[in-house]
Amino acid sequence: MLHRLVIFDFDGTLADSFPWFVGVLNGVAGRYGFQPVRPEEMETLRGYDARRIMRHLRVPLWKLPFIASHMRRLMARDIDGIQLFDGVPAMLRTLTGRGVTVAIVSSNSVDNIRRILGPENAALVSRYACGASLFGKPAKFRGILRDTGIPAADAIAIGDELRDIEAARRVGVACAAVTWGYTRGDALEAHRPDRLFRRVEEIPAGLA
Repeated sequence: MLHRLVIFDFDGTLADSFPWFVGVLNGVAGRYGFQPVRPEEMETLRGYDARRIMRHLRVPLWKLPFIASHMRRLMARDIDGIQLFDGVPAMLRTLTGRGVTVAIVSSNSVDNIRRILGPENAALVSRYACGASLFGKPAKFRGILRDTGIPAADAIAIGDELRDIEAARRVGVACAAVTWGYTRGDALEAHRPDRLFRRVEEIPAGLA
């Protein structure tokens, strides 16, 4: 099926920010009073969904907005060390060259995203819906569908976390998962996304 609208997650899907995230996580844990992550448990946590990770780390729900805001500020500080995954610019050009509308829905800030994309790649993105709460993506997806006028049946959401799959299903859009981001490929595959991509270069052909 040819999708007219592709909604991307950003961190872990287009941008290789997981190493940075690991590097700052325990400092954030100390600041906001949740459990730090031991190196040996990181791979286990990469198989969990967001709610289970929060329970494991004992993150209070009420602190989430403050933690997210702090993480966005830290990324702005460290932005020069975060790059797009290899192949992302070419992939975006291929999609837009076919007339596909490209959107980004992310909990990151639009300023951070635009800086990492760079001007040429940022210009390929038609819609940004940024600053989403941890479980706020369904509302952002609905806003993108409304703004573009493209029906859910003609859209697909692509992300690297289990919550991306759940959000897409809640609004009736197809879902694809990528294995190079924050969540392990086997955990994503177990949730049966409509597509599973193991390389950036597979995306254009997989959406044709």
